Amino acid sequence: MDRQARLKKVLKKVKRMVVKVGSAVITKQDEGLNYEVLENLVYQLQKKVKEGYKVALVSSGAIACGRAKLKFYKKPLALCEKQALASIGQAALIQAYENLFNQYGIFVSQILLTAEDLSLRERYLNAKKTFETLLKWGILPIVNENDTVTTEGIRFSDNDILSALVAGTIEADLLVILSDIDALYKEDPRENPQAEKISEVFRVDETIFKMAGKKPGSLGRGGMYSKLLAAKMANSMGIPVVLLSGKEPFILEKFWEGQEIGTIFWPEERKLSMRKLWIKYYIKPEGRIYIDEGAEKALLEKGKSLLLPGIQKIEGEFPKGACIECVNQQGEIIAKGLITFSSYDLQNLLSSDERPNKEVIHRDNLVILSS
Repeated sequence: MDRQARLKKVLKKVKRMVVKVGSAVITKQDEGLNYEVLENLVYQLQKKVKEGYKVALVSSGAIACGRAKLKFYKKPLALCEKQALASIGQAALIQAYENLFNQYGIFVSQILLTAEDLSLRERYLNAKKTFETLLKWGILPIVNENDTVTTEGIRFSDNDILSALVAGTIEADLLVILSDIDALYKEDPRENPQAEKISEVFRVDETIFKMAGKKPGSLGRGGMYSKLLAAKMANSMGIPVVLLSGKEPFILEKFWEGQEIGTIFWPEERKLSMRKLWIKYYIKPEGRIYIDEGAEKALLEKGKSLLLPGIQKIEGEFPKGACIECVNQQGEIIAKGLITFSSYDLQNLLSSDERPNKEVIHRDNLVILSS
């Protein structure tokens, strides 16, 4: 089966999708929004909505909009300056989208998220229900990171990662990443114009990551590496990902027609439940547990829970129910999960003369990171 046949088969199953567009696509350097690109994007998305697809849009651009609005061109920016510019620019960004979509009779909503919103189970479920309600009503949610209140400790690395998490949250059938680069290349085409384009990727591994280069985009935090990481995350959730040029007119229509454009990242068979995917990707760990060889074997080979006798030491302070990384004797992080004890209670148990065979992380709350 060739790419076109595979694509045709996948597109037949698509009912809901996430489209991510970066700052470099919809804004001009120091000039704010690129309305020619934005109008074309909105036209394509409203067509998909009217064709019956459920669409969520993850859009960067708030800081760039704020910078242009105030003509604030200082670099580098302090965190408080970025947050202030984001609060100014986000208003302009959502207003532009609302005005353009209203021309086609499509209502939009704004959802601003922090990593904490998706890492806490109750807030994650609330966000999921909100998305479901909006999509059921035919509303197009426009999502961005809440840059105004985020700090390094509670932020997504960039909106590529956010788009993969949103795709997982709404259980999308496709993630489209619209970028200022038209595909994945074996080398950075900005440095080597003769670099070979990759049409399909069946597994995002270290060989693929090495093609990413190290340069981020000119207007955003992300680069090709973050797009590959987002693709890997979405693929492991069973979601296909396509990387396309966001500035090329009618790019979504061309893709749906089966044209040989962009790079398609084909999904893996989903092996984990959404709860375990939530643990694996959505939650930031608050501490570490160092385990012995017996405990490692029980986790990796036997699918067992982590028991107290297998723990050598703990690192960090954390409450009961926190997400914890499990580290083997070689210093490798092999698993993460939700812990039954606080660090205080666990340390007391480890310090006792007798170590009861207590369950520290139940296997239903534990994810092997190689899976």
